[in-house]
Amino acid sequence: MTSVPEAYIAVAAMTLVGIGFPVGSFIAAELLRPRKSPNDPTKLRSWLLPGYESDQSLYIRRDSTYECGAEPLGEAHINFHFQYYWYAIIFLVFDIAFMFLAFGGVIAIQDGMADSEMYGALATLTVFTLLMGLGVWHVFRKRGRIYI
Repeated sequence: MTSVPEAYIAVAAMTLVGIGFPVGSFIAAELLRPRKSPNDPTKLRSWLLPGYESDQSLYIRRDSTYECGAEPLGEAHINFHFQYYWYAIIFLVFDIAFMFLAFGGVIAIQDGMADSEMYGALATLTVFTLLMGLGVWHVFRKRGRIYI
């Protein structure tokens, strides 16, 4: 049997990795990216590649919007209707539900539940999944129209 602090070592390690990776990426990008030369703002120099300088004055359109070689037309901001997000919401709900169901099944198998307890848990999970499916069916019956 493990103690409580030992049980959370994996959670602590994943938390450190989850925080450390983006922070480390930002620090590495700040240190390694090419910078404008203080003497000539049209040239980029790199700390990672000393002696390498690229002349950016040749790229006069580098700050313009590029889209498949054609000039963009209209605004970039488009208002999508809320129904387009239903597929994403349904996916996330079922994905999170599956995660809880899978972890519950793994814990039940590891703990060695008796058959009667296993059937009770299976019935509870089945009712849970059916209720979620009933909610999705209700939304699709309304053709995805909800009003906020």
